[in-house]
Parts: sequence; C-alpha cells; structure tokens
Amino acid sequence: MSILSCGSRNGWPGAYDMVFMPGKETGKMTIKDVEEQTGLARSNIRFYEKERLIHPSRNEGNGYRDYSDADVEELKKIAYLRTLGISVEEIRNIIAGNRPLLESVKKQNDALQEQIADLHKAKLLCEEMLRAENITYEALRVEQYVTGLQDYWTENRSVFRLDSVGFLNLWGSLSVWIAVTVACLFVAILFWAKLPLRIPVQWSGGEAVSFVNKNFIFAYPVVCIAIRFLIRPAIYARLRINNCYGVRITEYLTNCLCFVALTVEGFSILYVYGMVKNIIPFLAADAIILLSLLFAGIAFQR
Repeated sequence: MSILSCGSRNGWPGAYDMVFMPGKETGKMTIKDVEEQTGLARSNIRFYEKERLIHPSRNEGNGYRDYSDADVEELKKIAYLRTLGISVEEIRNIIAGNRPLLESVKKQNDALQEQIADLHKAKLLCEEMLRAENITYEALRVEQYVTGLQDYWTENRSVFRLDSVGFLNLWGSLSVWIAVTVACLFVAILFWAKLPLRIPVQWSGGEAVSFVNKNFIFAYPVVCIAIRFLIRPAIYARLRINNCYGVRITEYLTNCLCFVALTVEGFSILYVYGMVKNIIPFLAADAIILLSLLFAGIAFQR
C-alpha cells in the first residue's frame, strides 16, 4: 500500500511573502513577474493556462500574455489545492462553481484519512516483521501476521485491482496493438496485387468520394504506428484521469483507433469488389462494440 500524491510541490513557496516589483504596472505582468511573485515554475504556470484554470489576457501590441493580480491570486489558490492532492479536474469544477470548495476538501480529507489508516496498518505489520531477526522470504509465513486471510485480501482490494490482468489490461496491451498493426500490414500485402490502380479513402454520406493510388493500402499499418507513438500521449493528456485507469483507458482507446483503421482498410477492399457500399454501419458498429466493452471492462474491475 502506498499513498499516491496527485499534487506537485514544484516551486511552491510556502511562507514566501508577496513582493511587488517596483516599476511594474499593477495588473500587467509578464510570466517572469508571476514566477517571482508566486514562486511557481514557468512550466507549472503554463500547464494551468493550458488546462484553462487561469485566463490571462493577450497584449495586442506584442502578442505576449498579460497577467493580472487576480491571475496571481488564482495561481496561488490552484497550487495550494494541488499540494493537498486535489486533482486538476476537481479544481476546474470548483472554479466553475460546479463543486463547493468545502465539499472537495472534505472529500480529499476522507481519502487521505483512509490512506493514512492503510499506511498505519502496513507500518505495524512491517514493524512486527522486523522484530523477527533475519527474516527471509523462504521462512515467511503470512498467517503468522494476518488472521483471516480472505478479509485481509478484501481490505486491500485496491492493490489487487492494480495487479489484476483485467479486460482493460488485456485489450489495451502492447500485444493487441502489435496484432492489429500486423493484421493491417498482412491485409495490405495480401490484397495489393489484386487491387485496381485507385482505391477509395474518403467517404461522404457513406459513399466513396475520393480515391488514391492503391499503394495507399500500406498507409494503414503506418497509421497504427502513428496512433500509438503520436496520438496516444495526446489522448492521455486530454482524458485528465489521475488514477489507475488513466493509462489503461488510454491504451485501450489507442488500440480501438487502430482497430478502426483496420476496419476502414478492410472496408476499402470490400468496396472495390462491390461487396459493400456504405461505411457508416461499420464505423457505428465499431463505436458501439468498443465503447460497450470499455465500460464493461471498467465495471468488471471495480
């Protein structure tokens, strides 16, 4: 068991006093001024801007951001709440008025209290184990420290949830991505020689409206590679899930996009041979199936 802090103390000043730089016009500060007044690193300030927690104005003359005293106060509040472990998404709801601050602080306090209790239990067990001299893995007998194993496993189910090879781990795994990418490449190699010179790549209302050289069929495995190494980090950043499911859902959605690429590739070939005409039912089926499996996987692991 371990306590996971979502907050960052990077550069938080603690007991620093507000210092107004002489000669600076109040309400129009550069990011360097804000760094000096808050003690926060520039990267943190930029991140909170990107997350739209603060909204500095833009100087029409030079295009730079102008920070106000209100922005500085907002940054101090945001950074302080982050040190308490309150997530960016939660802070966004607080600022928007969708969540009372008191409610969020109570919720975080309860979560921390639970983590402290878990850590205290783990510490007591560690101390008990340390009282035995020269303890070894081979000589370890769990029942010596824990009575009622089933209840103990239940109390620590959050740990085992992270360790379980569940649905999201399986279908969001690297091996599934490799399998889908290889399938795209295999289909391209298998059908390339049999394709006409031009194949469809764009549809409108379900009908093909744009065609390219048949060599484009090899672009689908390349698309899968681009999805994993270029789009996947963007998906994770946009999800803003700061718990054990963030990475899992990102990996799963990445593989889903690759699966859609495989579907489009297969549909293009079937369209050329006159076996299908409309791509919308295929994409709709992909979306329904993959999203349903995602929600089912999350529910199962809970």
